[in-house]
Amino acid sequence: MNKILLTLFLTLNSLLASADAGVSGQRELNLAAIVMFLIFVFATLGITYWAAKRTKTAKDFYTAGGGITGFQNGLAIAGDYMSAASFLGISGLVYLKGFDGLIYSIGFLVGWPVILFLIAEQLRNLGKYTFADVASYRLRQTPIRTLAAFGSIATVLLYLIAQMVGSGKLIQVLFGLPYEIAVILVGILMVLYVTFGGMLATTWVQIIKAILLLSGATFMAYMIMDHVGFSFETLFSDAIHIKGTDAIMSPGGLVSDPISAISLGIALMFGTAGLPHILMRFFTVSDAKEARKSVFYATGFIGYFYILTFIIGFGAIVLVSTNPQYLDIAQGTLFGGNNMAAIHLSHAVGGDLFLGFISAVAFATILAVVSGLTLAGASAISHDLYANVFARGVADEMKEMRISKYATIALGMLAILLGIIFENQNIAFMVGLAFAIAASANFPILFLSMYWKKLTTRGAVIGGTLGLATAIILVLLGPIVWGEIINGDATKAIFPYKYPALFSVSVAFIAIWFFSITDKSETAKEEIKAYEDQYVRSQTGIGAQGAISH
Repeated sequence: MNKILLTLFLTLNSLLASADAGVSGQRELNLAAIVMFLIFVFATLGITYWAAKRTKTAKDFYTAGGGITGFQNGLAIAGDYMSAASFLGISGLVYLKGFDGLIYSIGFLVGWPVILFLIAEQLRNLGKYTFADVASYRLRQTPIRTLAAFGSIATVLLYLIAQMVGSGKLIQVLFGLPYEIAVILVGILMVLYVTFGGMLATTWVQIIKAILLLSGATFMAYMIMDHVGFSFETLFSDAIHIKGTDAIMSPGGLVSDPISAISLGIALMFGTAGLPHILMRFFTVSDAKEARKSVFYATGFIGYFYILTFIIGFGAIVLVSTNPQYLDIAQGTLFGGNNMAAIHLSHAVGGDLFLGFISAVAFATILAVVSGLTLAGASAISHDLYANVFARGVADEMKEMRISKYATIALGMLAILLGIIFENQNIAFMVGLAFAIAASANFPILFLSMYWKKLTTRGAVIGGTLGLATAIILVLLGPIVWGEIINGDATKAIFPYKYPALFSVSVAFIAIWFFSITDKSETAKEEIKAYEDQYVRSQTGIGAQGAISH
């Protein structure tokens, strides 16, 4: 580990030197951002070194030994969930569209109390390392775990690509690093965090990142409100005056038709409850009570954060949009695009030093999210596919951990490669597809395995597969891929809606229901009987080990 830290230090020096040479004469490097970035990187690598000494078993690697408290886990979940897309993207949407930019944050937030309060306790009681443990408890292990693993890997990979491309573009603007070097750097760091520190290191990276992001966003919101005399009425009236229209205070600017609005809401709500890297966090606490606390604290932190992004977005309208220092006059837009509204605002309220802090926090945000995603993907490969499908549940624990570390390295290399390949592509559809897959393939099986007695393996496999396929096909035929990417015109799309979740989730639930109630096999009867045993176990807090293994 010491050699790796030294190698990384030398690598960072060479990368910064090449970046300085590459951008000389083009833009001034933000030295404050680079210094704070290096402080964060080496502090978190120190945490990884500390965690590596305490990660001895598979339980340590996957769940931090189950010793994380509800408060810590809630903060870590918030850190995992408050991505750079949330911080920069939602504040950028509010800056661009006003009130309507909140549709995403509301959708993300509503998913927590409505869905996860139904799932967290059962998940913790019945699972072990991944949500596939719960889904496969009373069903046939091989087909269910295979489907759940591929659904998880697809979700993780799409999310990873989006984060890698986003990190490359963000760091390219903030630090002056070339895009490819930025992507490689993120990939190297996330592999180090996960391979050596496992869930313990990932958890503390997420906690630190959450504290930094909430602190920075709070300061920005305070400075904005101080500027307008702590009056929301003044803030909104100033924004309306600058925009020249009161339309920014009305809905309908982003999603105008009801089908798209409902579909987007379903994707965000149910997708949240099907994201493998979020669900995995509920196995890090000691019992169901701490799992419930995790949801409570996470909901509070995330809700507070989204309130801040709303203030930051309107604050950017007031303080940034009229300042020529942040505007590309020729293009009539912000330097770096609308997603940089929060970054420019940090400079407007706090100068170069605070800009450096927010820049480093944005980078930390990306590292924390990709670490959680990578760990979830590696767990699906090692625990679900290798240990329980190929090894039939009798795998050696240390070998399973080695497979997980190999999978982490492979995912890291693949994420770097795809991040570079997709540099100039529209990645919005990847995020949408990730949520659609989670909502269509993961959530229905997980939810019904907990609450519907008549669920069978045949219904789960056919329904989950159809939901997964429907989500992918409709996104490919929709306005983003078939319209904008393939034909250059969104109106030429075969499927008219950007968000397929209303249709794909419906297909999944209906197919699961139909193919389950029509399954009259002996296996189906055993699986229904196993549900009764599962219910008893869930009420007593006994973990599930898998009742049907054939």
